[in-house]
Amino acid sequence: MGKVIKVTKSFTFDAAHFLPNHKGKCSNMHGHTYKLEVTVMRDKGQLMTDGSDEGMVIDFSDLKSIVKSEVIDKVDHKLLNEVFSFRTTAENMAAYIFDVLDQNLQPLGVKVERIKLWETPDSCAEVAYE
Repeated sequence: MGKVIKVTKSFTFDAAHFLPNHKGKCSNMHGHTYKLEVTVMRDKGQLMTDGSDEGMVIDFSDLKSIVKSEVIDKVDHKLLNEVFSFRTTAENMAAYIFDVLDQNLQPLGVKVERIKLWETPDSCAEVAYE
């Protein structure tokens, strides 16, 4: 198997949520400083071969712009229960973010390889292709 080149960009956002009917204290409204790690790659793990982005998977500023507009701007300093129609677990949000970013990056020839959403400094949910 040949080498595969991927890039990862990290983001943070602050948001509140609660988990109705949860058996623990997360049933009460509380907040987190989330850390989002987005790992992407091009088809077959290759790099761009021409243009101003030659030698890149994607320009980090382009990736930042897409993640900011499609995710961060919609969740930062928000009550996540009012943003999403699903239960706002780290797992559900990571899966949602994976799908949204994958749809927005595919037209650029880039696919999401992995999403890691850290809810606390030592707890995260990860969604990736197998």
